[in-house]
Amino acid sequence: MYQVDFTKPCHVHFIGIGGISMSGLAEILNKEGFKVTGSDMKESETTKLLTDRGIKVYFGQYASNIASEPDIDLVVYTAAISSDNEELQAAKNKNLPLLTRAELLGQIMENYKYSIAVSGTHGKTTTTSMLSHIFMAAAKDPTISIGGMLNLIGGNIRVGSSPYFITEACEYTNSFHSFYPYVSIILNIDNDHLDFFKNLDNIVKSFAKFSTNLKDGGLLVVNGDMPYLEDIKAAVKDKGCSLVTFGMNDGNDYQAKNVTLNDEGHPSYDLYIKGEFLDHIELSVTGSHNAMNSLSAIASSLFLGLDISSIKEGLKNCASAHRRFEYKGTLAGNVTVIDDYAHHPTEIAATLKVGRSVVKNELWCAFQPHTYSRTKALLKDFAKALSVCDHVLLADIYAAREIDDGTISSKDLERELKDLGCDAIYLGDFEAIKNYFKNHVNNNDMLITMGAGNIDSIGVQLLEK
Repeated sequence: MYQVDFTKPCHVHFIGIGGISMSGLAEILNKEGFKVTGSDMKESETTKLLTDRGIKVYFGQYASNIASEPDIDLVVYTAAISSDNEELQAAKNKNLPLLTRAELLGQIMENYKYSIAVSGTHGKTTTTSMLSHIFMAAAKDPTISIGGMLNLIGGNIRVGSSPYFITEACEYTNSFHSFYPYVSIILNIDNDHLDFFKNLDNIVKSFAKFSTNLKDGGLLVVNGDMPYLEDIKAAVKDKGCSLVTFGMNDGNDYQAKNVTLNDEGHPSYDLYIKGEFLDHIELSVTGSHNAMNSLSAIASSLFLGLDISSIKEGLKNCASAHRRFEYKGTLAGNVTVIDDYAHHPTEIAATLKVGRSVVKNELWCAFQPHTYSRTKALLKDFAKALSVCDHVLLADIYAAREIDDGTISSKDLERELKDLGCDAIYLGDFEAIKNYFKNHVNNNDMLITMGAGNIDSIGVQLLEK
């Protein structure tokens, strides 16, 4: 594998530079004096930001992009780039060194003594946000790479000058196997990314392998309430590291007791460590599931020597990240508009639980399923999670990296929801969803736009009008 010499900045070209993680890595290298160029399929707010910072971005992934940059030393690409991508093929034809996004991130992490990698099927961005706030409150000057826009750092990346590095660790295509952190967090393990993993057993094995990458003397922080705890323990039993568990149940090293939600859905709880009360914790993120997530952030922070007062301050200051139960505005009739990135049944259930607890009248969800494979594999689970809504408006499936083979559509989800007695309607395009909602909404209702695609634009356009 090509090894980047961070003492000798070179020219790195990113294929897919507009992605939330790729753009962050590009910014890190740019700030470290590397020459950075890249390409993306179309212009976006992210590419505009990169351009403003002196990074040249090509639109369209063509062989000519490589030809136009004759001094490229390294090409970095994402898992979403297909093997027959014209630009990637041009790089291979020139025998340019190649690294995946995850491989580059893993090499960047090696420059920091205390790296924290946050993994899990759900909750990575929120937990990374919590850690970011904690370490900033403690004045630790961390470097941060997060999979969402965080107001605290004015984007998705922060380059510090300390030995602390905080990042998300995504399991898709086994990306996090390229990471060797000092602290690893496993928030949960669930059935997802089945286009790659095929089954849950392979997902569990992937997380188990990730857990073994921990550096000697490091800490593994694991959800003690999940059913796969013993698989993780077995994988690391001979490693020279510590393991602590967190959760709501008795027996966990870090436990949240007496969890309550305020009128905005923000949890607070009593923190117990090894059965002993330590302090009362208040959060500004939504949902009781985030009390669980915060326990992992607390365990990691205390292990690295941070004081409880800084931890409490950071957690209190940490609001939900961009597209995580994000309040967008209020329409006429006191109709609240919320946006959320949830695209897996477990995430949807957690988000709608919060919505149901705070809505004053009826709960609406405009849902855009994300990828055909996930929708097909988890169809009944999606229906069950969404059925708690009073009304569900369904958009077409967001294809992302996949091609429609005609075997699944949002109409199938409409049928499942109706079978459960839920008022669901397939409308397909966003304009139809907006018009239907405007014609049927009542005072004090709540609309949650939901999905990992571009469904958030509905709320924006409703509020603009």
